[in-house]
Amino acid sequence: MNEIFTGSFTQQEPIPDEAIEAALAVMRHGRLHRYNVAPGELGETALLEQEFAARMGAKYCLAVASGGYAMATALRAVGVQPGDPVLTNAFTLAPVPGSIASVGARPVFVGVTAGLTIDLDDLQAKLDQARVLMLSHMRGHLCDMDRLMRMCDAAGVTVIEDCAHTMGAAWRGQLSGRQGAVGCYSCQTYKHVNSGEGGLLITDDEELAAKATMLSGSYMLYERHLAAPGPEVFERIKYTTPNVSGRMDNLRAAILRPQLRDLDHQVQRWNERYERIEQGLCDTPGLTIVERPEAETYVGSSIQFLLLDWSTDTIAEVIERCAARGVELKWFGGAEPTGFTSRYDSWRYADSTRMPNSDRVLAGIMDMRVPLTFSLEDCELIARIIRDEVTRIHNQATS
Repeated sequence: MNEIFTGSFTQQEPIPDEAIEAALAVMRHGRLHRYNVAPGELGETALLEQEFAARMGAKYCLAVASGGYAMATALRAVGVQPGDPVLTNAFTLAPVPGSIASVGARPVFVGVTAGLTIDLDDLQAKLDQARVLMLSHMRGHLCDMDRLMRMCDAAGVTVIEDCAHTMGAAWRGQLSGRQGAVGCYSCQTYKHVNSGEGGLLITDDEELAAKATMLSGSYMLYERHLAAPGPEVFERIKYTTPNVSGRMDNLRAAILRPQLRDLDHQVQRWNERYERIEQGLCDTPGLTIVERPEAETYVGSSIQFLLLDWSTDTIAEVIERCAARGVELKWFGGAEPTGFTSRYDSWRYADSTRMPNSDRVLAGIMDMRVPLTFSLEDCELIARIIRDEVTRIHNQATS
């Protein structure tokens, strides 16, 4: 008899009790707006920024309404203008090219490797086409950041890091988001801390930090920030930087602060689950495990594998048969975007050129969430189901 998984791939863990109590305290006093504070009070949002900056070893931090808003704000702060080209990954999620389009700029797509990271050879060939790279660490996969930064620094290309899937990850011990000029993070429900929506932006550049703060809608109340530059920096830019309101509120910040304190433990739990699934999928006929570089410290909140050179019909059959047994797989090779899955040729507001090597990889990417609501035994069961169905269909196709 076939085993069936009955859990949910979209159910997150409850918000911690400490975070619930902090949220209730904000609701009881009613000062939800980040700048609505009592005399002498340090608002939850300002404290969140201070704590996240300290955690990341960054000088400055800004809390905003979403990860996508953080990216668009970073683009504006570094001076991207309407019509400017901006390099970015062909394999990413829609908010990344969307942030580029939101400031009127043009995405220039860079290919993806079988390791699901940006193709550094393709990037090298395209570095002369733009002065900014919006680097997406898609699904938590880090490229060789040493090589990437050498290339970009030599070419005078500013790097903004989309760390929506790498909060807590690192390259050679350096936390993700600390190599580029700006690191952008998401606090959306399916990310590593959960406030429903929300974003964080870090930088060591005082002028970028001041511009981002003004862009977020500080109403000249920047002195109420605890992880911002001094007033003299704001004096230089406050009259020439528009208000594009997108602040985080004290309620979401209150929910996030306890979660951030527990992030290291949560990362450990995610990786335990990831590793159980990965072990269960090893040596499955026709299935390629995505290899992780030794220099990478990752957060396994989702897992990907490749069905390279499979036909669309056989991949669709894998998805259907796994779904019938309770396992939800997402596919980046479908002709139409579905849910969260899309790719560079889905975004028809942006011109693109075919990339055959990348198209082969994208056609075979299978993607699955790994919620912390799964037990280790759940992960072993899920791996057995995937292994069983992939093996069955692969053997039928090759017999």
